[in-house]
Amino acid sequence: MVKLAFNSALGQKDVKKEKDEALIPQDVDVEDGLRVRQQSRAWCWCMCLGVALILSGVVVGGAYLYRYFFVEDCLLEEKIYFCGVNYREENYMMQDSHEESEMDLPSVLKRIEERVRVLEDDGVELINIPVPKFSDSDPADIVHDFNRRLTAYLDLRLNKCYVIPLNTSVVMPPKDFLELLVNIKAGTYLPQSYLVREKMIVTGKVEHVDQLGYFINGLCKGRDTYKLERRETVFGIQKREALNCLKIRHFENNFVTETLICEP
Repeated sequence: MVKLAFNSALGQKDVKKEKDEALIPQDVDVEDGLRVRQQSRAWCWCMCLGVALILSGVVVGGAYLYRYFFVEDCLLEEKIYFCGVNYREENYMMQDSHEESEMDLPSVLKRIEERVRVLEDDGVELINIPVPKFSDSDPADIVHDFNRRLTAYLDLRLNKCYVIPLNTSVVMPPKDFLELLVNIKAGTYLPQSYLVREKMIVTGKVEHVDQLGYFINGLCKGRDTYKLERRETVFGIQKREALNCLKIRHFENNFVTETLICEP
């Protein structure tokens, strides 16, 4: 009779090997696990990048809105200042009654933009008012000639010129105006946000524009040009006149000026 014997060490190794194999799932692909992990990491980076872009857009947009609605500014490019100025105006409502009364309404913040070039040596200020975005005023080109003591307005809608003696109480001299623009650009000074109104009436036609100086002649040459006469603006209740008027709002001092040009 033959007696069979097994090596105990070999048997223990087989049992341990079977246990280790049982702990590893047979249906799991290691490459699939790595791919899922990489995709998860890529999705996380994409989400972080998207959040960063959204936050940067919010910051830039907020800065733009703050600058547009609350801050007066001037940018300088090739000796031309691009200025935006915020201002407030008072609105009035006339009641339909025998005794008309004036009722104040809350003022509304508005904005004008213009391009300014100051020729200090020539004593001239050149102002361009583009088509307003939030106002009922007209686009125009303006020349203030301090040597000739004249101001000329070119209404860009009607293509007509209007000339009047220079009002030095409203228009800053070139040196002072240039200093104001430099200070606004540097952020050391902000203009007052109120509106000054002036009214002008057409009194006749100018026949010889070439006699008004180089700059005004360059602005009005070949266009119908009219003389203006300044009228005092009376606030409150006024008699209504059947006048055809255009309105130009511009910035040439530390306040905004509304120039009303009317034809009888």
